[in-house]
Amino acid sequence: MKELIRISLTALIFLMIPGILQAQEIEMADTMRSEGKIYVIVGIILIVLAGLIAYLSLLDRKVKKLEDRLK
Repeated sequence: MKELIRISLTALIFLMIPGILQAQEIEMADTMRSEGKIYVIVGIILIVLAGLIAYLSLLDRKVKKLEDRLK
């Protein structure tokens, strides 16, 4: 049950990101987009988020193994 909730929340967050990004019109973002720098920023953000998700999933596996060992 907990895993289903976690997956649902993650999916919801990923579905909301494009709407949030399109809703904002910021002059700095337009300048960065025209210079091609926005793609570097988006790439870095995606790499950091992927790293966090990978770390949390590995941590969840370790905790699960410890819980199984206690039982």
